[in-house]
Amino acid sequence: MASARNLPESLPDTLRHFIPTSDNGEIDANPAARKLYREYGSNINHYPPDNPYNIALDSVPVTVERMPFVPSPDCKLVDPGTARVNIAADAEHPDGTLEADWVERHKSMTAVQQHCSYFDQDGDGVIWPRDTFIGCRKWGWGILLSSLATFIINVNLSYPTCPSWIPDPFFRIYINNVHKCKHGSDSMSYDNEGRFRPQNYEDMFAKYDRGHKGGLDGSDLLRAHKGQRLCGDFFGWSATFLECKSDLTSDDRSRVDADLGTL
Repeated sequence: MASARNLPESLPDTLRHFIPTSDNGEIDANPAARKLYREYGSNINHYPPDNPYNIALDSVPVTVERMPFVPSPDCKLVDPGTARVNIAADAEHPDGTLEADWVERHKSMTAVQQHCSYFDQDGDGVIWPRDTFIGCRKWGWGILLSSLATFIINVNLSYPTCPSWIPDPFFRIYINNVHKCKHGSDSMSYDNEGRFRPQNYEDMFAKYDRGHKGGLDGSDLLRAHKGQRLCGDFFGWSATFLECKSDLTSDDRSRVDADLGTL
């Protein structure tokens, strides 16, 4: 396997981020990590300072290259490591989505059910292929891409959510069981029961948002895809790639990582 240090600089990012590497990360690959390492030097092994734990080791560069989210003293997000069952909280929105009284209106649904309810426009708890197609078209996707996405989504996600052992002939997705559609190689922003994990959500931006833009661009998403991959998880890799590809059409930070969370 080729090391990232030996890959030609002219190689397109799309290809560079898919080639396996034999190293365990590179501090200099991330400007923020490089700056932090220069500031702390070997003391990076005791970062953050004045805490009873550390989050990086200079002997394992990937732990410096991809720093997790560490709440600042004035952060209003309480217990970010604790999953929320029905709110998608983050550092900027510690109480979840308050617009249009969203939290109160959806308090009986898990966070992942709320996320998927975008496609359930009539609120009947069932996502028909037609609903998926219309939802994709509202994103501005063309007919062919929307049709392909509808086929992939409903064919793959219908049976895990079925209320019976018999497959649904109409490939409907039942929101009550949508937590069963979670797969590997994702951001882990949602747990296996559909709760939302603020820590994992913020980790995605802390690790992969180079330049502190407040969001993930195409190159960031490719790095996230590679960094989150699990060994042998070919289905998860494929699903993650398709969702990252779809996120490139959106400038909405919350939608980008929400999609990463349901990979």
